[in-house]
Amino acid sequence: MSNESKTVAVLGAGTMGSGIATVMARAGHRTILFDIDEANLQRGLGTVRGFLDKSVQLGKLDAGAAQAAKDGLSGTTELTDLAPCDVVVEAVFEDLALKKDTFGRLDDIVSDSTLFHTNTSTLSVTGIASGSRRPERVVGTHYCNPAPLMKLVEVADGRHTATWAHRATVEFLASLGKTSVVTQDRPGFIVNRFLIPWENSCIRALEAGWATKEAIDAAVPGALGHPMGPFRLLDIVGLDIHQQVSTRLYEQLRDDRFFPPPMVERMVAAGDLGRKTGRGFYDYDDTRLFGS
Repeated sequence: MSNESKTVAVLGAGTMGSGIATVMARAGHRTILFDIDEANLQRGLGTVRGFLDKSVQLGKLDAGAAQAAKDGLSGTTELTDLAPCDVVVEAVFEDLALKKDTFGRLDDIVSDSTLFHTNTSTLSVTGIASGSRRPERVVGTHYCNPAPLMKLVEVADGRHTATWAHRATVEFLASLGKTSVVTQDRPGFIVNRFLIPWENSCIRALEAGWATKEAIDAAVPGALGHPMGPFRLLDIVGLDIHQQVSTRLYEQLRDDRFFPPPMVERMVAAGDLGRKTGRGFYDYDDTRLFGS
């Protein structure tokens, strides 16, 4: 796949979908953000534009480039509007039936040469691809959160993914400035297989009173070299997302380390989801992600 500008659709306007849309728009691609809910769609578009504006304020992005990215960004609640897309990135709710149905419906809308990417990290790429009549074009591309800031994308082929689709995917990700790592189609891939148990361990340590959240968040970057502590990261990802990923990995692996701790359940029930709601482990005046 060449590095020329593409038309890219991102399905799902939540935290991950809006982050991936930011990546696409910033790279100069015509970007269509899709969501079935108009209010969610507008919030997602606002998130992308806000990230770009904040990037300009921080001196990380040229004002002209930011405006060009915003000019190339649009939103829709109609799948038929995705007909001209060269790449479709699915980042909807982690529900196998929903993802299969979405790709199956897109088969009748987009070109046969359109790449289908799924951002799942907990469900089978092979299973998702089975919803399409052309499973050979479906590739797993798991963007690490927050997508505009993190360079890594995990690439996982399904059982029937074609060599051409894999190669085109890796080339496309490179054009975005991303680093690809190839992994097998297994629950959690590489990153979440390690990250989720570790985050749960940090939460359990906080529950047990071993240290304050501030102390743990200072210890991890200071000793392990991570860019931020676990609780700052969880607030960016969203406690609801962490709960969903943890639960689905536990259901498949039956390993207690993946089961979300009681504190997560209480925070989600209270609506304390992190930065996007203004309160998680920490309180926030600005719910937008910082720019880059």
